[in-house]
Amino acid sequence: MAVTHDICIRGAGIVGRTLALLLARERLRVALVASPRPPDAADVRAYALSPASRTLLQSLRCWPAESAATPVLGMQVQGDGAGQVHFSAAAQGVDALNWIVDVPALEQQLTQACQFQGGIDVVDEPVAAPLTVVCEGRASRTRAEWGVEFDRTPYPQHAIATRLDCELPHGQIARQWFTADGEILAFLPLDGPQGHRVAVVWSVRAERVPELMALPDGAVAAMLADLSGHALGALQLCAPRATWPLLLAAAQRWVGRVPNDAQRSFALAGDAAHAMHPLAGQGLNVGLGDAAELARVLAASEPWRTPADLKLLRRYERARQGEWLRMRLATDSLQLLFGRPEPLAAAARNWGMRLFDASGPIKSGITRLAMGTA
Repeated sequence: MAVTHDICIRGAGIVGRTLALLLARERLRVALVASPRPPDAADVRAYALSPASRTLLQSLRCWPAESAATPVLGMQVQGDGAGQVHFSAAAQGVDALNWIVDVPALEQQLTQACQFQGGIDVVDEPVAAPLTVVCEGRASRTRAEWGVEFDRTPYPQHAIATRLDCELPHGQIARQWFTADGEILAFLPLDGPQGHRVAVVWSVRAERVPELMALPDGAVAAMLADLSGHALGALQLCAPRATWPLLLAAAQRWVGRVPNDAQRSFALAGDAAHAMHPLAGQGLNVGLGDAAELARVLAASEPWRTPADLKLLRRYERARQGEWLRMRLATDSLQLLFGRPEPLAAAARNWGMRLFDASGPIKSGITRLAMGTA
């Protein structure tokens, strides 16, 4: 007898697997489409996860070990002039502002959990179900096939990611530098509280990418040491470099009917629904928020509604689009502010940074918003 699924999730990344576990916990039958990945270079991604995201993953018993989830005790932001902003976990009365999580370690935790969780069938091809949730990322093929427009606004930068071994310990501090030509460099602490390794996210002008990707490792390490003011001493690349274009994007619809099938509906989640600049480190947090809200809406639905009910799904869409717009405004405004090289703009932003750093309650409120505790 064929298995009947309530929900098919297309995409088995972090958001897709988290959603599968949340739905299975609510006794819904899930088909998780996990396409085989081609062999490639080491995954250098690391994400800053908020306390809310940590609580969600802990509830699923999928939080990585401390060596793969480094607590951030402080954040130092340096402008292209005298402007500086400092954030502190102690000032907020919390154990950590966020956690820098090694992506391969988190994906391994989620993969193992899905293998042993009843109610989840990992499949190679999509199956027919009342609701299909698309979690395929910003290049989603399903979203395109089903005619959902994805509005894109490219930024003039690409991201370059890698990892560094550092002479000095990172001290559980996340560091970020804004340069006069609109580029942004971030060092994110890895390997636990005593670690000497950082993940690098470097937003550079698109025309510089071919040159930077072709440079020897030693030359890149020297450039990063100079840009960071030698804050962590001598640096050495310990991972390959990866690059991708940065953009602001959002689907015009996040829920709807599957084309040519009035009995089936779809919802978009994670990067398939939206994309933002990485400077504020909120992309995956918003995606995990999508998963949590969709699972909550389906679990709280009236008994007569099925997962395909569009009135039900629009509750999810309204809630998450509001959160997305709030984060979009914050990250896009920061990118525009720090992306302008004119001297007047530089003076204004550095003055604004100093003012914000001394703003007391305003600074505390913004910090809580970024932590997901506001």
